[in-house]
Amino acid sequence: MSTAVPKNYSFLHFNTIAISHVPLPPPVPHHLHPQALTVVTLNRPKHLNAFTKEMALELERAFTVLSADERVRVIVLTGAGRAFCAGADLNSGLLGTNEQPFEQHRDEGGMVTLAIYRCTKPVIAAINGPAVGVGITITLPCTIRITHARAKVAFPFVGRGLVPEAVSSWFLPKLIGHSRAMHILTTGETLPGSDKLIEGLFSEVLAGPEDVVPRALEIATKIATQASAVSAYLVKAMLFHTPATPEETHLLDSRLLAELFVGPDKKEGIQAFLEKRPPAFVAEVKSDLPRIVPWWKEVETKMNKAKL
Repeated sequence: MSTAVPKNYSFLHFNTIAISHVPLPPPVPHHLHPQALTVVTLNRPKHLNAFTKEMALELERAFTVLSADERVRVIVLTGAGRAFCAGADLNSGLLGTNEQPFEQHRDEGGMVTLAIYRCTKPVIAAINGPAVGVGITITLPCTIRITHARAKVAFPFVGRGLVPEAVSSWFLPKLIGHSRAMHILTTGETLPGSDKLIEGLFSEVLAGPEDVVPRALEIATKIATQASAVSAYLVKAMLFHTPATPEETHLLDSRLLAELFVGPDKKEGIQAFLEKRPPAFVAEVKSDLPRIVPWWKEVETKMNKAKL
């Protein structure tokens, strides 16, 4: 089913998040739209951007729409005020009694995680302050995560009588290794962003909170102006959907390269390199992916379709 893309995001009404666009620095490549660099902000600063059911629905909607919008090239996810996200809002009913049959329940954090995971655009998490529980787990499928040395990070589920949610038991070991993931998830301790135990979770740990969003925008600008949208999407897909053996991976690499060799972005990328100028990539994810995509099994998670 196609997703309707708005002409202007100011027409979309959100209560717990905000969507804005950051102008690319001049000279802006002619093929890029003013919405190429889009910022999604968790926008409950008085509550440290605590996560609610409404926020979950709004984030899922936002990332679904942004994924379908070919004008958007890169997304930065951050928090308003001094926090990124302090975890679930305990007064919102998010952790209350579930009235649905157990097999029909869908974890709200997981709904957001999967929306980010399925997003066809690179997503940079600019973790500007405390990121606790669902406030950190929803960032795990992001393309890039950056934070600052004093930011508090915690996976406190065992101390709440719960288990890791938002698909974090799948993502976290892939990011920091099985041993450290077991340590962090079993102790539930709060760690600073610079702690060795979570080394690898962030690609960059900066000095202070004021550095995080500007650096994220700098990285986003580089991606938006220098990376093929199709190639960036395929990198994410290849790392998340790696075949089981080196031989199968070789076959996949070969097939993808064969199709990209005859595509417009490969020609433009080489020509731009030879002419020492920024590339003007034109291929779009919605229409120009190699025919082998998806090479993985797609699983339906909607309540009326999923099989458990």
